[in-house]
Amino acid sequence: MKLAIASLLFGSSAAFSPALSGNKFTSSTQLSARKPFITGNWKLNPQTKDEALELAGAIAASVNEESPEADVALFVPYVFIESVMDKVGDWINIGAEGVCPEGGGAYTGAISAPMLKSVGVQWALAGHSERRVIYGETDDYINSQCLKLIDQGMSVMLCIGESLAEFEQDLAGSVCAVQLKKGLKGIAKEDLDKVAIAYEPVWAIGTGKVATPEIAQNVHATCRAIIADMYDEEAADGMRILYGGSVTPESVDDLMSQPDIDGALVGGASLDAEKFGRIINFKTL
Repeated sequence: MKLAIASLLFGSSAAFSPALSGNKFTSSTQLSARKPFITGNWKLNPQTKDEALELAGAIAASVNEESPEADVALFVPYVFIESVMDKVGDWINIGAEGVCPEGGGAYTGAISAPMLKSVGVQWALAGHSERRVIYGETDDYINSQCLKLIDQGMSVMLCIGESLAEFEQDLAGSVCAVQLKKGLKGIAKEDLDKVAIAYEPVWAIGTGKVATPEIAQNVHATCRAIIADMYDEEAADGMRILYGGSVTPESVDDLMSQPDIDGALVGGASLDAEKFGRIINFKTL
């Protein structure tokens, strides 16, 4: 198994060719035409408010006038949102790690889009693999999250990606197509400026394994072709598609140099201010 995984990770991008063979769409834009978006997902971390503020302050300090012209956001636990907002000021956008699509009622423990909006949140995640797998959130539920956020004038980061088994069966393109089409169902073209896509191969999240830049680029190009088919080429060219899955200071420059990779959704490294600061200050090759 280890040899098989290694050959897929470090071999050529042909591992994805069956899923991508129908891709006839060629993006007419480069990264420079879509503003890069570097984001961090803190998940169930850190464990105290003081630790959250210390980390947020150190990350904010890494954003300066010499940083790349990019949007930066942190998705943090609900309880830290307002405190972290105050700490980072206007340098970094603070988002929520999820949202309940209901507008109110008997949903113990849930947080609604209007609640988040009322404290200044603009962005929220939807469809992260941990929510899909651990909490059983379905494509229909994820779509309802997206629709609710957009209805509130907010923005959503729709996460998609294949499992290890699907990866090994060359199904990345097919899985992403299903998740994109179901996740974006009912969203009008004029509202796509409130959407970003994060491609996160499940086998790479928290494992230290990273898809090669060529593999990630191929999947991103396929996602852009799917959006072109759902809407049109203008919509596809305007969509920011981020890569997630063990992004590190060592891998970010190669990833961000790919024409269809517009940013990163960073997990573990976003809990280290020095590492995440280097990712924010990526260099295209």
